[in-house]
Order: sequence, then C-alpha cells, then structure tokens
Amino acid sequence: MEDRRLALAAAIAAPLLFGPAAGAVARGEAGPQRDEASYYHPRFEGRPMANGEPFDPASESAAHRSLPLGTRARVTNLANGRSAEVTVEDCGPCVRGRIIDVSPAAAEQLGMRHSGTAPVEVRPIEVPRPADDGGDR
Repeated sequence: MEDRRLALAAAIAAPLLFGPAAGAVARGEAGPQRDEASYYHPRFEGRPMANGEPFDPASESAAHRSLPLGTRARVTNLANGRSAEVTVEDCGPCVRGRIIDVSPAAAEQLGMRHSGTAPVEVRPIEVPRPADDGGDR
C-alpha cells in the first residue's frame, strides 16, 4: 500500500517539478508544441548558457522551458514552412506566449530575423538519456 502511495505522489509531483512535457519527452511520447518563437540578440554572445557553454550566435542553439538540455529539436516556422534543427542549451524563454528562443543563425534559417518572432512548431527529435553514474543510492 505504501508503494502505491509513493508512486501516486511521484506521478502527481513530476509535472509540477519538471514541467508537463518532461515525463512524456523522456519516454518519447511528446508531440509537437506550437506557439511563438523569438531569437537571442547577438549582444548575448559569450554569456554562459544553462549548459555552462558561452552563447555563440552562429550556432544552432535554443532555449526551452521544458525540454531537457541536450535535446535536438526541429523547429518549423508555420508562416513560411522553413525549418531548422537546434540543440536545447539554455532555459527560457521568459516571455509569456513564447515556447522557444533560437540563435540568430537558426532564426536566419527559419526566415524570422526581420520580424523577430514567428509562429512555430517545436518537435523533439532526439532526447538525451539521463546520465547513469553507476553509484548506489
């Protein structure tokens, strides 16, 4: 009975702690997400991202709130059909209604450099597995 309660508590807490897509993405069940995208201003060049690496405007990097760092995703601009593959290397965006920030290089591929934002679909294509440190817990 105690195991059932623990499992139920974990199932309820996971989306609250890690975001609604975290569990589904890890199992490969997450579908595409649609909303607005924006891109990093080049002035952020060299600043550290969540993965510890400096931001490079020429890279195909992105920030996403719920996809794990290291996730490869296909971002498609719904206004023009252009797409880019990006790697989630940072957390964000911090603006309501936006699901992803992409680098200027990815924004160029998506055809959104002039507008600054675009309606997009974000589809995870490769999600990293959690590291197994082999330790006993």
